[in-house]
Amino acid sequence: MLRRLAREPDIEVHGISRRRPGNAEPYRGVRWTPVDIGRPGAEEVLTSAFENADAVVHLAWLIQPSHDERELYRTNVAGSSRVFTAAVEAGVGHLVHMSSVGAYSPGPKDRRVDESWPVRGVRTSFYSRHKAAVEHLLGQFESQLLISRPRPGLILQSDAGSEIRDYFLGSLVPRWLFRHRIPVLPLPPGMVLQFVHADDVADGLARILRQRPHGGVNLVAEPVVTPRVLADVLGGRHVPVPARLMRLLANVSWLLRLQPTPPGWVDLALASPLLDASRARDELGWEPAVDSREALRALVRGIAAGQEVDPSPVL
Repeated sequence: MLRRLAREPDIEVHGISRRRPGNAEPYRGVRWTPVDIGRPGAEEVLTSAFENADAVVHLAWLIQPSHDERELYRTNVAGSSRVFTAAVEAGVGHLVHMSSVGAYSPGPKDRRVDESWPVRGVRTSFYSRHKAAVEHLLGQFESQLLISRPRPGLILQSDAGSEIRDYFLGSLVPRWLFRHRIPVLPLPPGMVLQFVHADDVADGLARILRQRPHGGVNLVAEPVVTPRVLADVLGGRHVPVPARLMRLLANVSWLLRLQPTPPGWVDLALASPLLDASRARDELGWEPAVDSREALRALVRGIAAGQEVDPSPVL
């Protein structure tokens, strides 16, 4: 997002993070205000930071520590409420809240749904519950400012390789494994996913800031990624396994702290609907530059190489 907005000469960026980042790219040239949105009293600092802003883009979200949902809720839901309240208090005209495919209620895998699909989440996934809760929270602010709700699919990029591996796989799946062909990929047949490259999401956000659409905006690339497509990208073949078995293995390994991903992520991958991104294309002129397979390849390369940008503080 910072790299994309740096190409807009008439946009000045004021960043919010728990701690000030270093002076490396892409953080250089951005004015930073340190605040933890998950803590009481953050509204005052946020309101001051938001004064004279034309728009607020809310990206802050935690997915770890997955064993402490109370801590996650403090940032994801309570923290989001503080951001929204501060935006209203500061007189901001436009709020862009980064939502997700994870906010949607369970839906079809054989057809696409648009932004009118219910946003009640998948109840067994804390990520989905929190995303849906914040979507409903936004309803309290609709009369006070214009709200855009981008809802991307799974966001991938090579620079996030190390981060994504650490957040979702941990030490259970070593980095070197991604440097070779993975001969067998055991996945449930129903695990059909949609990816989008981070650069394309950033472009979508920039277009949303310019064109100010109200409501949800789906952001996904083509093609849909089936287990077979995923296996092809990894150089192996798909071996179908029952969803219950995969969930059981995820749950046991998570409870034993062998890996950091709770079983709700399996449920979310199996239940989330396929999204129709027609609104983004038709109204914003958005078109992904990177297809979903290449976004996945970029991530695999990034994991194998241990690729990352200079770390930013947690938002």
